[in-house]
Amino acid sequence: MSAPGHHWVRLPHRVEPAALPALLAEHLPTLAPALTEPVDAHRRLRGPYTATGTMLRAVVPHADPDLVRRHEIELFSAAPELRETVTGARETLTSLAVPKERTRFYSRLRTQRMAHGIVEFLHAHLAGSAPRSLVVLAAEADRTDLEFLSALLRRTDPAVLTVVVCDTGEPPGEPLAADLAEHTTFHEVTAPRLESTVDARLFVAADCVSDDPGLVAAYERLSPAERAELHDRRAEELAARGEFSLTLGAIPYHRQHGSDPAVKGADALAHALNHCLDMGYYHATIELGQRGRTVVDVSDLARWWVFTTKMTTSLAALNRPREAEALYTEILAETQDPGVHLQACYAVGMLYTRHHAEQDRDHVRAKGLINQAVALARLCYTGADRVFNTVFQRNGLALVEAHMGNPQEALRLVTEGIAEMDAELGADEHALHRSVLVHNQAQVLTGLGRLDEALACYDEVIARDPNYPDYHFDRGNLNQRLGRDDEAMADYETAIRLGPPFPEAQYNRAELLLRRGDDEAALAGLSYTLTLEPDMVDALVNRAGLHLDLGNLTAARTDAEQGLRYAPDNAHLHAVLGQVHSALDEHVEARAAFNRALTADPTLVAALAGRAATADALGDPDQALADLDAALALTPDDPALLYNRAYLHESANRPALAVADLLSAHQADPEDEDVAEALARCQALVPA
Repeated sequence: MSAPGHHWVRLPHRVEPAALPALLAEHLPTLAPALTEPVDAHRRLRGPYTATGTMLRAVVPHADPDLVRRHEIELFSAAPELRETVTGARETLTSLAVPKERTRFYSRLRTQRMAHGIVEFLHAHLAGSAPRSLVVLAAEADRTDLEFLSALLRRTDPAVLTVVVCDTGEPPGEPLAADLAEHTTFHEVTAPRLESTVDARLFVAADCVSDDPGLVAAYERLSPAERAELHDRRAEELAARGEFSLTLGAIPYHRQHGSDPAVKGADALAHALNHCLDMGYYHATIELGQRGRTVVDVSDLARWWVFTTKMTTSLAALNRPREAEALYTEILAETQDPGVHLQACYAVGMLYTRHHAEQDRDHVRAKGLINQAVALARLCYTGADRVFNTVFQRNGLALVEAHMGNPQEALRLVTEGIAEMDAELGADEHALHRSVLVHNQAQVLTGLGRLDEALACYDEVIARDPNYPDYHFDRGNLNQRLGRDDEAMADYETAIRLGPPFPEAQYNRAELLLRRGDDEAALAGLSYTLTLEPDMVDALVNRAGLHLDLGNLTAARTDAEQGLRYAPDNAHLHAVLGQVHSALDEHVEARAAFNRALTADPTLVAALAGRAATADALGDPDQALADLDAALALTPDDPALLYNRAYLHESANRPALAVADLLSAHQADPEDEDVAEALARCQALVPA
């Protein structure tokens, strides 16, 4: 009998997906009926979302159209062919920008958000239906499929959908590996290799994913010309099918190995690379760039530059700036093309002001490089192209000025750029970059404390690009600073509605709910945030504190301990543990936890107050008084702290000092009956 839950199956070699049901029936005989046929995740087939897209193409046509509309961004991104089935899909200026106008790229976190959105689509689609199973051959999967499977395993009830992940000896990488270990039962399965016709044509017709030694040997025995002919033929067959996702996987692979790799192969790889970069599929973009650089060299500068620069953009997006800089060093050494030097100078400047680790940043060097890019833009371009390119480089210069502590200069550069583009370009030209400039203007104004002007800029940029969730999120944050909580809540909810699951917006919305006293809704929001990002320490801190306030000591301890695994020196989490121990009368353990909190942050009032209570319980009133003195020096009008210090003074026969504290506490909270009672009692003890 198969164990309950999800399953991880180790195969000795690749087994074709069609053969998996019979093989798994021997080892998992109680597996629920299949949601779809087993899906193959090998990225050579369809690139990013090979398995996810295959599953969605089978499921979405049978789903509720309203449900599909709610998740259209995730579904159409993972399975582009589905876009043809729904009209009027939401667009942003980013998705609408033509290639030469593309100046904003998605966060590296976008694919994680999309994975969660697809999981939620599946959950809603399967709600109330009979149990199902999904078998995925995960070997050689793209990062996007790994993220989806990771979220699916972590979030899905096996009684609704049992997930079976198969690999072939090399365990899938992160982020899937950790969730396989935690959420599946592992099975090592023997599978005799089936006899096959040793025919190289079959190997190529199956897109060369087989690891059958006989097929591989037959392919290798062919002459280069014979192999190229088979690849050409297969590429034509696949192209005739008109399925976009094939242009991200098998078609560029066959063109790369066909008879014209330097032109047809390079162009097919560039098509896939451009799409993957635009969609935020950065791991795939890097791989495609590496492959493209094997079929062209710098003598074909236009193609070589496309592969190289889009690799560097992706490396920077993935926080790999050193690798990006090494490629730019190669670029600058390989060519004297001024346009290439312009872009390289700007990009390396951005590495030094934004992407390098804090200790490696050099804003002066960044400013010099971007000034060089501005100079080249003025020399290389004329007319509208010159306007756009100089403004674009000066926008980067504004970021450097902001990082150097010159926000007024940053604002001048951005504001002048907006005015110049408005004056020199048509209303529809470079709409994306113009919206980016207004957004940057809002950010600089916010930093300068000119919040009303910043809000007007956010209103303008949202009017220009209403479907971009991040703008609503940023305006929500500003509305919070302005005390406009209702408007902030509306902005967060719009950001959540417009795109895939957005953990930061969920977190900020939960914080607003907590401030409003809606503990139940806040707890649900924080829990959902942590479903999306289990390692978000701030969410763990706040949920732990909320559990503590609600008397859920076990849950508070669990969250605090989980958070300390990610942030061992987090003072708030140590303070929560101290409060849990105090509530359980474990005063020695509580004191140790508060000590750790105050080592990390000596100004944490909650830890000072907690340690004071613990010291008093352990018979150390002097330490208790010292901690309360320190806490009240930080928050002198806190009635609870004043009341507690008054208690210590009363216990030590210092009624006058107790009265002074209680008078202050009563002034801060005149409705507190305990304070009023203690005040009357201590006043009676003070000599006339």
